Amino acid sequence: MTVRARIEAKLTQAFAPIRLEVIDESHLHAGHAGARPEGETHFRVRLVSQAFSGVGRVDRHRRVNALLAEELAGPVHALAIDARAPEEPGRP
Repeated sequence: MTVRARIEAKLTQAFAPIRLEVIDESHLHAGHAGARPEGETHFRVRLVSQAFSGVGRVDRHRRVNALLAEELAGPVHALAIDARAPEEPGRP
């Protein structure tokens, strides 16, 4: 299973998102710290979930980071998170 697929599976199981995008941006970081030639090191996550209603931005990030602790300790060097509740405007 790819790193991207593991991230998607964990986020789906934990947050039952209405919308989920896991974007591998590793190619944008070639030659930078933490980058590997095979990629799957830098990701952007955009998710909308009812689980985030009434939860502040910092706590949302903490929840996502805790859930993906194994990936962040290993193959993932950087993770950008945009986590929103369904009632919030804007992206994702």
